[in-house]
Amino acid sequence: MRKAKAKKKVILPDPKYKEVIVTKFVNNLMLKGKKSLAFRIFYDAMDIVNEKFSEESPVDIWKKALAHVTPNVEVKSRRIGGATFQIPTEIPASRKQSIGMKNMIRFARKRHEKAMAQRLAGEVMAAYKEEGAAFKRKEETHRMADANKAFSHFKF
Repeated sequence: MRKAKAKKKVILPDPKYKEVIVTKFVNNLMLKGKKSLAFRIFYDAMDIVNEKFSEESPVDIWKKALAHVTPNVEVKSRRIGGATFQIPTEIPASRKQSIGMKNMIRFARKRHEKAMAQRLAGEVMAAYKEEGAAFKRKEETHRMADANKAFSHFKF
């Protein structure tokens, strides 16, 4: 490689729960630089989750939901001898977390509740129960990798 590796930016923990992972999630949730709005959406969603599941901390429920939608393997296309193969590959830890967050946010935006906080809360609760669109996406990715494991010897 010609260029030096980019330095990792330091991400500060969020003000309410003091968790760095929450700030990363809010950064993914944010649109057009409106971070305070993204924080408000997240905190309102956690309040809704807390009303439904009062026995546990809402952030712990959110973390478990995030773990449920985080994939371990993905398939990458690779052209070998004129044919394109879907090759299952392990995902690095930081990318795993990022894919899980982005899937949860993407499918929360597609839900049909009225406010974004309600949509996000609904997706978090569904993922916590191992249901919902984001969880189905993870299962689908794992099924695809399992179906193509015969090509795993073509690894990059």
